[in-house]
Amino acid sequence: MPPILSQCDTIAGMSGSIRKAVFPAAGLGTRFLPATKAQPKEMLVLVDKPVIQYGVEEAALSGVSNIIIVTGRGKNAIEDHFDVNVELESFLEQRGKSEQLEQIRHITESVNVAYVRQGEPLGLGHAVLVTKNLVGDEPFAVILGDDVIDATPPALRQMIDVFERVKGPVLAVERVPWEEVSNYGVVAIDETEDHGPRVHRVKDLVEKPARDAAPSNLAIIGRYILTPDIFPALEATARDRTGEIQLTNGLRHLLTQRPVYVYEIDGVRHDTGNKLGFLKALVYFALRRPDLADPFRRYLETLDLKIGANT
Repeated sequence: MPPILSQCDTIAGMSGSIRKAVFPAAGLGTRFLPATKAQPKEMLVLVDKPVIQYGVEEAALSGVSNIIIVTGRGKNAIEDHFDVNVELESFLEQRGKSEQLEQIRHITESVNVAYVRQGEPLGLGHAVLVTKNLVGDEPFAVILGDDVIDATPPALRQMIDVFERVKGPVLAVERVPWEEVSNYGVVAIDETEDHGPRVHRVKDLVEKPARDAAPSNLAIIGRYILTPDIFPALEATARDRTGEIQLTNGLRHLLTQRPVYVYEIDGVRHDTGNKLGFLKALVYFALRRPDLADPFRRYLETLDLKIGANT
């Protein structure tokens, strides 16, 4: 069986400046139709866990146990997944399936989950904004479940350590190929300041720039640590041409009021929000599993030979 929250015994004793993590999960998942017609894309399975669980476990391992999930119509499966299933637990206990019982109990016992509905999918900024009353007047994390990051220490823990040092919003970034910058929010950094390895102060943010207009290839990825002043900044942010409130635009507004920083995550990121990225992540995490790695690798090698023989 795979380890579940392998550092879970350390979580209870951890405390820090970030106590809550927001998971926007109200999107329609159209890239994965027809699979997502009747199930949330967040519940698509990587090996034996839904994608969203990887992010929730990352938060828990980072010492953040209060989870706020932004949902919408047709997302009940997410709530069911993080709820206690008395019948299933009883069945597993009666059959002596202790390892499987521990797996499903660990995630429900490690976090407290609250839900808020986003009536319409009006952009990431709007999804963050609807959590205002649940977050309250404290800094918080935002985790986009599509980005599954394999890192030690966990990616969010790395960012919390930076936040506690710089005392300002921290955005995760990754250097992407220049031909891909138009798919991301991109940052311009102040190269005259030294804030330590992998940490930069932001000069500007641009949402999905053309390659020749991009200020860098430092792309914002799905991890944020935000301060509560992001909420009035988002409220003051105009909707874009699609009618959505973009978080990048809200952060650009916040940048006029306070320093904002970026941190280059030390880890391996997988974008599971598209089919190719999802398939790559599936292979990666299968090969990371001690119980699957060798037979799966042998299968892949056989498959490669078959493909070679047909070309």
